Amino acid sequence: MNRRWRQLTVWLHILTSVGWMAQAMALCVLLAVGLATDDVVVRDAATAMAHRIDGRLLAPMAGVSVCTGIVLAAATPWGFFLHWWVLTKFTISMIQVYAGIFVLSPALTGSLTGGPSLGLVIGTALMAGAIAFQGWVSIRKPWGRVRRAQRGTAPTGPGWIFAATVLGGVAELSIALVLGHPLPLLSVILIVLVLVSRRRWPGGRRGRPAAA
Repeated sequence: MNRRWRQLTVWLHILTSVGWMAQAMALCVLLAVGLATDDVVVRDAATAMAHRIDGRLLAPMAGVSVCTGIVLAAATPWGFFLHWWVLTKFTISMIQVYAGIFVLSPALTGSLTGGPSLGLVIGTALMAGAIAFQGWVSIRKPWGRVRRAQRGTAPTGPGWIFAATVLGGVAELSIALVLGHPLPLLSVILIVLVLVSRRRWPGGRRGRPAAA
């Protein structure tokens, strides 16, 4: 059961990451249409649709993608700081989340009245490109270990961690579809719980991890 829930967590991470990228591409196209047109009705409709997609799909998928990624790093032998590819993905994800919260989302809300800007179009394109790059990194796993002399692995989490991640992620996506905006309370609680309880887990296996 532990392995099945871990595989489901990987599946949910991939699903939401691809969804995050797809919604970022949709935002880029809609905002580009709004920027290029002289028709106020078309501009307002494209911008409003982009804003709706951001609240109901992109932001919730981004939150669940980051949450599942953190859990998979914390609760599997990959760890956070053992491999360059994991550290790279983690760093890019944090930059994207904070840029989305404090830069892109306010700019998107402001575009409802003033229309989209070129910077907003470029920002959503860069977000989609960064997620695509993270996908390549996940498959290729380049650059080796952060410390080549280090041979230990991170601890492996219990099955309930992965079960809670999957069920909580699905619940958050469902709630966002109903409310029209993300409510990442479950993800925040789960991340804190994983990081706090991680010290009490048994040590990880030596050698190459079995799952990413």
